[in-house]
Amino acid sequence: MFLVTGAAGKTGNAIIQALTAKGESVRALVFRHNQVALLNQLGVKEVVVGDMLNQELVNEAVADVRGIYHICPNMHPDEVAIGQLVVACAKSAGCERFVYHSVLHPQIQAMPHHWHKFLVEEHLLDSGLSCTILQPAAYMQNILANWHQILTDGIYSVPYAAKTRLSMVDLEDVSEAAIKVLREPGHEGATYELSGPDVLNQKEVAAILEEQLQRSVSVQEIGIEMWQEQAKNSGLGDYRIDTLSKMFRYYERYDFLGTPKALAALLGRTPGSFAEFVKRNL
Repeated sequence: MFLVTGAAGKTGNAIIQALTAKGESVRALVFRHNQVALLNQLGVKEVVVGDMLNQELVNEAVADVRGIYHICPNMHPDEVAIGQLVVACAKSAGCERFVYHSVLHPQIQAMPHHWHKFLVEEHLLDSGLSCTILQPAAYMQNILANWHQILTDGIYSVPYAAKTRLSMVDLEDVSEAAIKVLREPGHEGATYELSGPDVLNQKEVAAILEEQLQRSVSVQEIGIEMWQEQAKNSGLGDYRIDTLSKMFRYYERYDFLGTPKALAALLGRTPGSFAEFVKRNL
């Protein structure tokens, strides 16, 4: 059996579906009871519910599992403490394999949620566990949050300049690579950067959308203050708003680029392009 922590989000769901498709038994660790039904529908055998800062709960979750895929809840202010606790419990339980879901370029202090992952990486490497670290770029799937506006109005809104260049990755490719390093030997001590083949500015993203959707699509730059107001009105908390704002500012100033080489080696093929992703989601 494999444990997936932080299993209720889109990453956890994708990892679970990839594991169950291979016939693997999965235990999931989630925060809320109302998340259990969906996980059961995905084929999860056991669900542990509660706070990842609860040592007794984490010990229960890690007991008698073959491997752990650790995902911290997105932009959690206590990610370092959570990571340290999960690693300690995994070590005490004698876990054979530990895969940490980090982020592309975690060493950037200007983006707090990246830097927290870097500190967890350091702790994990010091732990002596048989571990692998995955560092995915931003998901292509993130664009689906604005899919309705793109389809109906032909507007692709971004909270940074249209010239900003970003690497993206298809979450389906990430999940395929993830279960490979979790299930197969030979990845101990490795850190893999997971990026797709495209490095696109936002006008190029809009052009691909336009071509695939067969309708006009234009980039709409929204100022960071307007984005913050929209995020606040949608119920996003202050910490997440501040963290994301810092990320957007970093993107606009420096771009955010990766290489597809490691992911291609893991998959044994070229990772999926953004155009292929859009076509699949039509």
